[in-house]
Amino acid sequence: MAINQEITARQVRLIAGTGEQLGIVSIEEALNEAEKSGLDLVEIAPGATPPVCKLLDYGKYKYQQHKREKENKKKQHVIQLKEIRFRPGTETHDLETKAKKIRTFLSEGNKVKVTVMFRGREMAHQEFGHQTLQEILTMLDDVAKPEIDPKMEGRFLSVILVAK
Repeated sequence: MAINQEITARQVRLIAGTGEQLGIVSIEEALNEAEKSGLDLVEIAPGATPPVCKLLDYGKYKYQQHKREKENKKKQHVIQLKEIRFRPGTETHDLETKAKKIRTFLSEGNKVKVTVMFRGREMAHQEFGHQTLQEILTMLDDVAKPEIDPKMEGRFLSVILVAK
């Protein structure tokens, strides 16, 4: 966005600060008009023929633009990936407690990675980890669905859940 002396076109379509069109004028006339009104000449549409320029307070315009961007950033919700870890021998009550926590994460709009960790000899009996993961999936069947099928990554069996 070019302002004042940076504008290279010989003629421009000039728009006043109020939005009123002043017509096609030479760049010198447009700069004189800007100086007379105490505003900046800002090139709005450089690709148009002739380029469109507007008289406005550039500092105020930049401030309002920054404020709008900040407000939009506040409104957007970033989806986070939360992780809950289990062991193959985790008891039913503990599974239910963590399932409640997973429900709250999902209700907040987050994704949840459910991981079953194997240590030592537990790697020889991975079916217990698959059972634990299956219990969690059945407990959360009403609110969540797996984004991908459960898979082994080294010593971790994991699945990512998303809200239905």
